Amino acid sequence: QAQLVESGGGLVQAGGTLRLSCAASGRTFYAMGWFRQFPGKEREFVAFSGWSGSPTYYADAVKGRFTISRDNARNTAYLQMNSLKPEDTAVYYCARRKFSGNNWRLKSDYDYWGQGAQVTVSS
Repeated sequence: QAQLVESGGGLVQAGGTLRLSCAASGRTFYAMGWFRQFPGKEREFVAFSGWSGSPTYYADAVKGRFTISRDNARNTAYLQMNSLKPEDTAVYYCARRKFSGNNWRLKSDYDYWGQGAQVTVSS
């Protein structure tokens, strides 16, 4: 059974940077995704990476500011977040995708999830 452990969340001022890490146990040759959840809202797609590091896809709201990457030798995926905005404040989750195909935005395509990391951006 896979386990995903996130780290790197915190409080940052607008315009600042944070990097989230997602350490995985077990096999790492899976596509990975990052999602975020605002209070009272559904979890939403943020970024996707194929198992080798490509292709990558991003939500329009983060495109050009966030970068997803992975180091399979370390069993770790990352989400580099630059130029953070107060509206990026949310709990961020990494997840392992169990299916192939083009539905990488769908939560139901992912089977294991991290515990979540709070990211708070102050104005």
